[in-house]
Amino acid sequence: MLSSPSSLSAALAFALSLIAVPVFSHAQSSSSQQSSSSGPPLQREKAPSLVDPAGPTVSLISSEPVFVMASALNACGYDEGLEESSPVRKKVRDEINGALAISEDARKKRDAACLYIAQHRMTGSERDISQYISLALYLSPPPELETTVELTEMPPDATQVAEFVPLLRDFSAAVDLHGIWLTLHRSYDDEINTIHDPLSQMIVGTNLYLKMPASTYDGRRFVVVMEPMLSPRTVNARIYGPDYVVVTSAVNGKIRMNDVRHTYLHYMIDPLLYSRTNAMERSQPILKVIRDAPLEFRYRSDTVALTIECLIKAIEARTMDTGVADYKIPAGVDRSELPKYEGERHQVEVKQESVRLTAVRHDMTQGFVLTQYFYDSLIQFEKDPAGLRDTMGEMVYSMDVDQQVSRAKRIQFDTEADADVLSRPKPRKLEGLDLAEAKLQAGDPAGAASLARPFLSDRNADSLQAAADSARANFVLARVALINKNPEEAAGRFKTTIDGSKDPRLLAWSHIYLARMLDLSCKRDEAVAEYKEALETRDGEQDTRVAAERGVKTAYAPIKGHSCEDDDTDDPDPKADPKAAPTSKPPATKPQ
Repeated sequence: MLSSPSSLSAALAFALSLIAVPVFSHAQSSSSQQSSSSGPPLQREKAPSLVDPAGPTVSLISSEPVFVMASALNACGYDEGLEESSPVRKKVRDEINGALAISEDARKKRDAACLYIAQHRMTGSERDISQYISLALYLSPPPELETTVELTEMPPDATQVAEFVPLLRDFSAAVDLHGIWLTLHRSYDDEINTIHDPLSQMIVGTNLYLKMPASTYDGRRFVVVMEPMLSPRTVNARIYGPDYVVVTSAVNGKIRMNDVRHTYLHYMIDPLLYSRTNAMERSQPILKVIRDAPLEFRYRSDTVALTIECLIKAIEARTMDTGVADYKIPAGVDRSELPKYEGERHQVEVKQESVRLTAVRHDMTQGFVLTQYFYDSLIQFEKDPAGLRDTMGEMVYSMDVDQQVSRAKRIQFDTEADADVLSRPKPRKLEGLDLAEAKLQAGDPAGAASLARPFLSDRNADSLQAAADSARANFVLARVALINKNPEEAAGRFKTTIDGSKDPRLLAWSHIYLARMLDLSCKRDEAVAEYKEALETRDGEQDTRVAAERGVKTAYAPIKGHSCEDDDTDDPDPKADPKAAPTSKPPATKPQ
């Protein structure tokens, strides 16, 4: 019997403020510390093999395992950005084609690798490539090409294609990719030398603006991996524990420096604000205002993630290249002519500011509604000798939340999101289950349910995609059941999601929802077990980790002052809506 305290109905209603969860996993993993709760330490991703704990804080390198993986992808039809790529990419492809032409065994090994890639193509986008790059970061150099950590210690996107490693090893040996690497490695050094100075200038300039040294946080690393075999149109940026890794390629000697800088700003700023997570709860009202914005779930559900992104976008606006050249008053100008030149300089500054404010307004309409506040705050910060580390607290805590909520309410949000370098979602027209998620966010559970039900199917569905869609549909319908105060149905559908899904994000949040329902029913031990299941699922997202670790430490109790100790009985309040209280225990929630 999943019994409930008398306040369960209201508590469940409050819990719906976190009702939507995205369904596609991202390449990003989250920086985190071990849980302070009792019991064994919770597992975290270990550092990629290319991160040198004794190396420099910031480094620019090449990586043979990444080269081998990228070369295999190229041999299997990965042509994205080929015409814009460095000549070294064509040289490698020619070398591989030459080896394939003279060896039937090499062709067989190539075909086996390509078949695996074809069978594991899920989205038809760069995300299909990014999971292989994530795996490559955890491989030892040839000829071994073995994973350097246990699968349970790797990010989830890498583990999804871990079975590719033996096929990659066979293909690499068959075409002698190690020999090709040794032959062309000097070309890689040339590529690195080309971008070394611009990258260094970006790092130094960013540090000067923030008034913070790059080594502020001991033990953390920012690594840029140069790989010409990948498309220069895309930057693969990842966060693995305390380490930030960017895999990029150059076109005409230039990389997407703005994307790299965006990740570097996260590297510098994330720890400043995630250390203040509990103190930022007062910003929660802002999340209700941005529900209709085209933001990823982590921004719509986590005030810290939203605040960080808004601050970074404000910094980018303040320091952007506006395309309007600075005005310099000519030397030797007569004092009587100074007013004229000062006026011309002012006009130039007005044009520059107009470009910056246009960028800020765009970010605001995207849903990053604190960007204007931080933009204004940075104007004063630039005049103050103190660094961001020292002024961050005052900048955040002095914010008038009501004023920012009022400002956000006046914004007409965009309908599509920009690409995010840390996840790279592609704007698309919402339909099917994506549209169901959107309707749930917009407060239309009936519309969401009607769109989700056609995707339900037998758990033994012939198609893997049909099974995945069915699990996702159950996840949508479980949250609809919560809105309709049918916790028993919700628990059953969350369990069905767990049984039928392989998506780490759906699994983790199904466990979290079940855990919260158990907490509200004063089943603390069972709730903690569910929270830990969510952590073990390891979807790699900050909002999941924060929600689950908070649940392990403290029982979920959204109603202020409520405690299970206040309840005289485990039975539901007979005066409460009978649909509000779960009446049966949810099934076991071990992932399949």
